Amino acid sequence: MKKSIGAKTILYPTPVLIVGTYDKSGKPNIMTVAWGGICCTTPPCVTISVREATYTYGSLMEQQAFTISIPSEDYVEQADFIGVVSGKDTDKFSRTGLTPVRSEVVNAPYVAEFPIVLECKVIHTYKIGIHTQFIGEILDIKADESVLGEKGPDVEKIKPFLWAPDSGRSYYGIGRNLGKAFSIGKGLK
Repeated sequence: MKKSIGAKTILYPTPVLIVGTYDKSGKPNIMTVAWGGICCTTPPCVTISVREATYTYGSLMEQQAFTISIPSEDYVEQADFIGVVSGKDTDKFSRTGLTPVRSEVVNAPYVAEFPIVLECKVIHTYKIGIHTQFIGEILDIKADESVLGEKGPDVEKIKPFLWAPDSGRSYYGIGRNLGKAFSIGKGLK
């Protein structure tokens, strides 16, 4: 029997995304976001939700552009730090030893050391409670050659990780391959 645990922000997996923006003066900043994911196929779009109280919120509104850098498991410490300090008071690139790279596609920086980068322009914003949802059209994706497989990025080479908001608020790696999508279920037809 299932037990009610109430309305909470639980959905698995919850990706760890590093959002890059420039502030009004052109200073690069990054923020860890867990409320995000793909929201449309055509045009390719991603959504992130950010509280208005954050430093990144103002930059998103000002620039109408952002990047999402996807960190590998090797950078879990830096990703956590990026999410617990404000870019208003801290140069997160300097403190973490990460390298900002200016996108050639949108007016936003990305993290050189992270294997996958989505470059996005804001096409919609929606205020939802204490968060504003930013929908960004993905204009380009950059991937380190070392994480590419035969058909594109290889999740086992990227080694992204997720955040479990209600399981001790911990980070987890990605598990094993369970089968080919749009194929494994065909036996039930």
